Amino acid sequence: MRYKGDEALGLIETVGLVPVLKAADEMLKAAEVELISYENIGSTLVTVIVKGDVAAVKSAVEAGAKAASEIGKLTASNVMPRPIPGVGDIVSVHDIDQ
Repeated sequence: MRYKGDEALGLIETVGLVPVLKAADEMLKAAEVELISYENIGSTLVTVIVKGDVAAVKSAVEAGAKAASEIGKLTASNVMPRPIPGVGDIVSVHDIDQ
């Protein structure tokens, strides 16, 4: 799913795949957000990205960050309320088609 800059973005980065998968699962269950992308940055860092309205993304990131930190190492989490559309070119490199 390509990001076009019209909604908030939520990002969670962990060390390893298992914590980020747990985070993604909790984010999608916690709020009305859509999974748009993932990135394996190297050195075992993995990021998952969701989009939605600002309140939903904030709730989702909080739930996902908590879940990831309970089973692994959370390295970063962030909510970007309506970033510029050019960010879509960066976060849609590995977009998820649903």
